[in-house]
Amino acid sequence: MVNNTNKNIDESSGKMDDPTQNMGEPVQTVDKSAANQERDESGRGMTEPEPNQIKAASESNQDMDEDEDIDIGFHFEDTSSIEVPKLLIDQVLGQEHAVEVVKKAASQRRHIMMIGTPGTGKSLLAKAMAELLPKEELKDILVYPNLEDLNNPKIREVPAGKGREIVMAHKMEARKKVQARNMLMMLFVVGIVIYSYFVAQLLWGIIAGIMILMLTRQFLPKEEMMIPKLAVSNYDKEHAPYIDATGAHAGALLGDVRHDPFQSGGLETPAHDRVEAGDIHKAHKGVLFIDEINTLKLESQQSLLTALQEKEYPITGQSERSSGALVKTEPVPCDFIMVSAGNLDAVQKMHPALRSRIKGYGYEVYMRDSMEDTPENRKKLVRFVAQEVVRDGHIPHFDEGAVKEVIREARRRAGRKGHLTLKLRDLGGLVRVAGDIARSEGAPLTTAEHVLAAKRIARSIEQQLADSYLEQRKDYESFLREGSAVGRVNGLAVMGGDSGIVLPIVSEVTPAISGAEGRIIATGKLKTIAKEAVQNVSAVIKNMTGTDITRHDVHIQFVGTYEGVEGDSASVSIATAVISAIEKIPVDQTVAMTGSLSVRGDVLPVGGVTYKIEAAAQAGLKKVIIPKANEADVLIEKAYRKKIQIIPVSSIAEVMEHSLVGPKKNSIIEKLRCITKLSFDIPEVTPASVQAKNLLGCRN
Repeated sequence: MVNNTNKNIDESSGKMDDPTQNMGEPVQTVDKSAANQERDESGRGMTEPEPNQIKAASESNQDMDEDEDIDIGFHFEDTSSIEVPKLLIDQVLGQEHAVEVVKKAASQRRHIMMIGTPGTGKSLLAKAMAELLPKEELKDILVYPNLEDLNNPKIREVPAGKGREIVMAHKMEARKKVQARNMLMMLFVVGIVIYSYFVAQLLWGIIAGIMILMLTRQFLPKEEMMIPKLAVSNYDKEHAPYIDATGAHAGALLGDVRHDPFQSGGLETPAHDRVEAGDIHKAHKGVLFIDEINTLKLESQQSLLTALQEKEYPITGQSERSSGALVKTEPVPCDFIMVSAGNLDAVQKMHPALRSRIKGYGYEVYMRDSMEDTPENRKKLVRFVAQEVVRDGHIPHFDEGAVKEVIREARRRAGRKGHLTLKLRDLGGLVRVAGDIARSEGAPLTTAEHVLAAKRIARSIEQQLADSYLEQRKDYESFLREGSAVGRVNGLAVMGGDSGIVLPIVSEVTPAISGAEGRIIATGKLKTIAKEAVQNVSAVIKNMTGTDITRHDVHIQFVGTYEGVEGDSASVSIATAVISAIEKIPVDQTVAMTGSLSVRGDVLPVGGVTYKIEAAAQAGLKKVIIPKANEADVLIEKAYRKKIQIIPVSSIAEVMEHSLVGPKKNSIIEKLRCITKLSFDIPEVTPASVQAKNLLGCRN
């Protein structure tokens, strides 16, 4: 899906991961002077840049040079000298609030729900919580046959490790009884055979012996049927159990009873031996982790709620057609701590009673997706690289240069100036790919060159698709890269949150079909937010152009958006295309743009600006217009710095100034500037209590 998202700075940071191309460094490449040009109708000629614009550009270049090196705060040869904490809770990065909550929840046995972007450490925190629980409380669970009702097996709870001893003892006793019985039967059969020999009936004696052996095997009670089954074993475990039940079906989560095709003739399996413990029972006295909990069926969520409340849940067959449907055990202990996780939509789609149970008897935590870019946090990322190397166990350690390249990528993936990403699963993937490259080359250490190579290899599907998309657009000239055109704009969008594409937008004004009023018609499989954005833009156009469009239909086409468009970051592009079509003023086709638009003409921040800028540069465009509020979020790759000029704007008038060409643009720009500079005086409101004091002549 083509995604034109308009999000605030914190939200957009969770949408921008891009391990493509050459290694990028954080840089604010804003060049206002080069973009402040005015063209005549042929598109040639320019005015001199203003002094303050030249100053802004020089300051930007200076910032870029200062950001070239990364200050970690200490020197090291490679990550083998970095100490990795033994406890998982000490290995969690950037989630101090979540760590504190986990420690409290572990000591008080509270449930937790973690909501946040994937890859921010939710499962690691759940594993860390299991390490904090006391090992002394662990239990084994045994299933015994019930001689009074074979379909209702009994349950026994014993200390950890004791269940294994009990089962072994029962097996030894059963083996002794079987051996003694077999010995007696063999003596009896041998006696019959000897007797038949002396009475000259040897053949009948052998037949009688075989029949006796078969009958005794068939009808005598089997000692193995009395051996209990060890359903849950915590023998020789160092920590409390951690069970990941993500995506588990009802039988795996709640327990099940195996189907027995041989239910008679002495071949049937005892009911208690067919009982299989579920994840809720295996997590007894430990942690049950369920990611994307909203994907569980409502019936499973209701059963999970019962298990949380009662701390025990009987095991029965989950299939009505199976012979296990007749079997139901006594309540099985399942006193676990549940750690549920998911994205924001998980909260809406969870069973309300289940969420109420977690909220009333536990904690809700929102996971951060970025942290401030400080020397202390950079040290944490150094430790993170060392942790990933040790955890993998098959890749060489990273030298200091390689670690700095990883930190640069963490800056870039954060999508915010002065922040580092906390989506460490994806960043860990980059570390492992770089280590694999180093190992394939036989290098003793992973270097910066290996990290750069890993970025080129470890591209997401969306990034590969975006590259193919751009190449196809170039072949078929779906967007223009030079000259000018009326009503045509090169918009920008993101795919998958970490890949930018050029989104051509075309507008045309025609006589209204309806005699009552003109319409604004947008095509391109627009979704809800995109449609609302078009409506907002229509209000802006009516107020700002001064043109009576009631007798015209305005057509807006998103070219090539076969999978739909969502978001309102194309608002600026739509407004530019429509105004160009109405006023018949050409748009510079070397310019691409992105930004949301308020009804007063203010350009608002959007998400994914870094990837949109890189897409424009890769497409061969020369300039890109972005919201002024996103200026600090620009962290483009080094390879694109000299290919594209970045123009931050704050109003629609500035957009027109940098995108329209020809002398006719000046009038519309002045009109837009007058409208966007309108201000309203807000009267000062005096509190009623102060007014009363003034009237009464009171003083403080």
